[in-house]
Amino acid sequence: MASMCEDLGKESWPELMGTKGEYAKEVIERENPKMNAVIILDGTNIPFIYICDRVYVWVNDHGIVVQIPING
Repeated sequence: MASMCEDLGKESWPELMGTKGEYAKEVIERENPKMNAVIILDGTNIPFIYICDRVYVWVNDHGIVVQIPING
């Protein structure tokens, strides 16, 4: 049986650093429909639970991406 984490396609988007979070979410989900992008305010405490088809899009108070979006 194949793992759902195999063959996910593109897993990081360094080119989205400095863009608007909503734009980054759209690009991620368009470029890799297997991913679910979630916008999170930088500094927010979240539990570390690895989910291979999730991408956190970390944004500042102005909605600008401040960390490279990667899956997990």
